[in-house]
Amino acid sequence: MTASLRSRLLAAPTEGWISLLLIAILAVTVAWSLDDAALVLGNRDATDFLPWVSIGGVLSGFVGARARWSRPVAHLIGAAFAALIVPIIVGSILGVGGSPAARYQAAAGSAANAVLDFAVRRLPLTRETGHYLLVLGFLCWANGQFAASAVFRHGRPIGAIIVLGTILVANMSATYQEVWFLVLFSMAALFLLTRLHALEERATWIRRRIGDPTTVGSLYLRGGTVFIAMAIFGSLVLTATARSAPLAGFWDEARPTLVDISQWLQRIIPANPNSRGLGVPSFGQQVTVGGVWNTSNDPALEIFRQPGDDRPFYWRATAYDTFTMTGWQNTEPSSVARPAGTGILDGTADQIPESAARTQEQFRIVPSGGLFRVAFSPIDPLAIDRDATLSMSGEDGYFQSIEIGRDPYTVVADVQELADVAGGLTQNRLRAAGDAYPEGLLERYTALPDGAMGPSADMLLADINAAAKADGHETPYDLAVVIVNELHKSKFQYKTNVLGVCDHDPSIVECFAKFRQGYCEHYASTMAVLLRSEGIPARIVEGFLPGRLDVATGHEVIRTSAAHAWVEVYFPGIGWYKFDPTGNGLDQTEKLIEGIPIPIATATPRAPLAIPSIAADRGDDRPSGRPVAGRASTRDGGPGNGPFVVIAVLLLAAVGTAGFLAWRRGPRSASTPEGVYASVVGLARRFGFGPRPTQTAYEYATALGEILPAARPELQTVASAKVEVAYGRRELGDERIRTLRDSYRRLRVSLLRLAFRRGDRRRMR
Repeated sequence: MTASLRSRLLAAPTEGWISLLLIAILAVTVAWSLDDAALVLGNRDATDFLPWVSIGGVLSGFVGARARWSRPVAHLIGAAFAALIVPIIVGSILGVGGSPAARYQAAAGSAANAVLDFAVRRLPLTRETGHYLLVLGFLCWANGQFAASAVFRHGRPIGAIIVLGTILVANMSATYQEVWFLVLFSMAALFLLTRLHALEERATWIRRRIGDPTTVGSLYLRGGTVFIAMAIFGSLVLTATARSAPLAGFWDEARPTLVDISQWLQRIIPANPNSRGLGVPSFGQQVTVGGVWNTSNDPALEIFRQPGDDRPFYWRATAYDTFTMTGWQNTEPSSVARPAGTGILDGTADQIPESAARTQEQFRIVPSGGLFRVAFSPIDPLAIDRDATLSMSGEDGYFQSIEIGRDPYTVVADVQELADVAGGLTQNRLRAAGDAYPEGLLERYTALPDGAMGPSADMLLADINAAAKADGHETPYDLAVVIVNELHKSKFQYKTNVLGVCDHDPSIVECFAKFRQGYCEHYASTMAVLLRSEGIPARIVEGFLPGRLDVATGHEVIRTSAAHAWVEVYFPGIGWYKFDPTGNGLDQTEKLIEGIPIPIATATPRAPLAIPSIAADRGDDRPSGRPVAGRASTRDGGPGNGPFVVIAVLLLAAVGTAGFLAWRRGPRSASTPEGVYASVVGLARRFGFGPRPTQTAYEYATALGEILPAARPELQTVASAKVEVAYGRRELGDERIRTLRDSYRRLRVSLLRLAFRRGDRRRMR
């Protein structure tokens, strides 16, 4: 380090050390907000490094500006340090000890596995976390580096405040202390703006030799401090007392889009089980059972059904087949288009058994606010009056959901007959259903990962089996009933907020069996896993509980607070039948009559079932450190990519040519001499060749012409027109305006060469 560089770094900056502190507060506040959101699997400890990384970015940007390195060199050096430091920190968070090289390799391996999960293994989601930690770390480093560079290199804090503030506001929906983060950020931003404005005014007074510059700066700072204190205090008072909601309409319109974005992000970002939701269930391809069940009380659906029908229907939206220890997902996703009026489940593994007694019912469903893209139906849908897409698990497999858009639709459903008739549902008919399950159903709906059942869950299951045996019934139906009755007991407490309860248990089922508190997803997951451990096919389903029904008119209103999870158990010859194990009086399933006694079907002899274990040997086509997930179906054939590449190149060339011509023409608004001059100055400033505050238009044009000699005539034309109109109060004729526009078009291209003349910026100072 040279003596001159050392002196520049140690000397107090013109903006002052307080400005550096304020920038650090801005960057650290954003990092604290990201850390508070616990974005990585709900674990705040995993993101505790973000504030320190943001401080590193601030120091990097500050040193680059103070050392007077060129902007590309300074940012490149800062990025190099980030690429070395952040992966080493992430590697240590992933639990890898040893040398920095080993930690760096662990972080890189985790990120590579995430890419392989999507690009090679074609999995619907990844459970890797290293790539997400890297992105968050690089983001915080970039925030600090950009903010420090913007202030100490260019003296323009507003860009840094807008960028960092946008990230803070975007993350506020996931944080728990969002108000205080916003207050701290606002105070630091306002003090920074006030301080830099005071310094700018002080420099102006010194240059023009008017007044006492020190007094002016002190006056600005005192007045700014009083204004900031009053603004913050007033904002807090309004936050606590205001009754209006000017952005409520925007929020209502934005929520459907936010739901879609959240579903897409779940594929690449490890779901945070403890994050705050939007208050709207997404009914997406996966669900994570976390510490908070958060729903609003907004209208969700309006349903028009047969007047006089008072049956309490559960409205199914999505079914899940794979337990992931902390939630559920669908494996081997596939889809098929269903034109309006055609059979929804025809040709699928979930096709309604012919022996089942069903009645066809018609329902007109009107989604409220366009919140949902999935169709709702009680049990099995037959047909819909609009084009839809059936999503399944496996090719021609099992029902997952129906994508239909957000407009009203009419669904015809096959409703189970709860009567003692042939194919109807009674307790004895479910007991006698037997175990002649369709091929492939057991493998999918009894699979469990290793560790799904711990000591507490095993003890709970043993008690349930003993109770079922004491009742004299040991059929799948009786076991399901005993589980429901056990979970309905008061020793299991229904709570919508269990933050921190399951942080140290790998399985939510083991956690619920141990602590006996949770909400519907805990209850349903526990029942499904207990049944699967006994070889009984079961799946978790999400949708809505029965709503407020006007029996006389058949008008039913459902609110988002009725979002619910329950269990469906498969019975041969009958199909899926629902059970609701959630306590707190939420169970609204219809009671079955006993029915006439029916001989229980003899168990079909079969080879011992090899239930696949998610934690078994992964082979070369499984993701590292995550539960098994099936692959998306792929098909061969079809044209090659060559024609599409050619078309893409041609389109890119056409767009590039059109963009260049539009750029050369310039903005239509720059038709006056002052507008043309301002546009030229703005373009040059982007490359670091802006005018000094004391330069006149002629002086600036001359200095810029020395750097770009070929553009000197056009620069003089623009400067002369600017001076004549702005100071001489002259009006230019048509010929002069035409010449000015021609010069401006040529300058739009010539000034681009400034990007390659970065070393000449010293000549402009």
